[in-house]
Amino acid sequence: MQWGLLQNPLVEDGAPAWKRILDVLCIVITAPAWLPLGVLIAGIIKTVSPGPVFFRQQRVGYLGKHFWCLKFRTMVVNADTDVHQGYLERLMKSDSPMTKLDNAGDSRLIPCGLFLRTLGLDELPQLLNVLKGEMSLVGPRPCLPYEFERYLPRHRERCVTLPGLTGLWQTSGKNRTTFEEMIDLDVHYANQKSLFMDLKIITMTIPALVFQALEVKRSKKALMAATDRGLEPHRAVSQKG
Repeated sequence: MQWGLLQNPLVEDGAPAWKRILDVLCIVITAPAWLPLGVLIAGIIKTVSPGPVFFRQQRVGYLGKHFWCLKFRTMVVNADTDVHQGYLERLMKSDSPMTKLDNAGDSRLIPCGLFLRTLGLDELPQLLNVLKGEMSLVGPRPCLPYEFERYLPRHRERCVTLPGLTGLWQTSGKNRTTFEEMIDLDVHYANQKSLFMDLKIITMTIPALVFQALEVKRSKKALMAATDRGLEPHRAVSQKG
């Protein structure tokens, strides 16, 4: 893969014209809904946790280009990221489902942090990344630089399109898929994306988030039951999965 050498005249910044139009149109039409919601979330975060409202993190976008990805802060300030790196490395090398650390409980989360992350509301500020052309509404999730460095050439093919807020993986039972299955879904989207596919994924996103929230709720109940029975939490989650 030769990053930065894509010569398709129909693509600008990794997105066909119809994709850019769809992104901007959807954001403008839904602004009366997401703007007040964003203000509300910002107020809640400021109330429950000292520190900034937003969290800015460097991510890898189109053709491996780095950009600053915005999120609502859902963790304590200066949270340790080594835990996530180790967990991610294990997922990349195993054939296990890509359940998030949140499902088993994460002490780094602020009050309401799990709720925001489960429903994807922490990613609402990324609409600004979409407007800037660094992301799209639909596409593979932008990975972290240390994750990209561990990618094989096949894995990096997911970066031949703009990263997105939602995507084929997110609407295909992401917490039940392995790392390699995620790559397959992302690469398929990157090579086969179309207006119809984007519209379908956008339509499926809210039901997928609701299902994900129910899965997290079930996982928490399983952990509580495991604690009552004296079992190890990870065994309880695997029994429920």
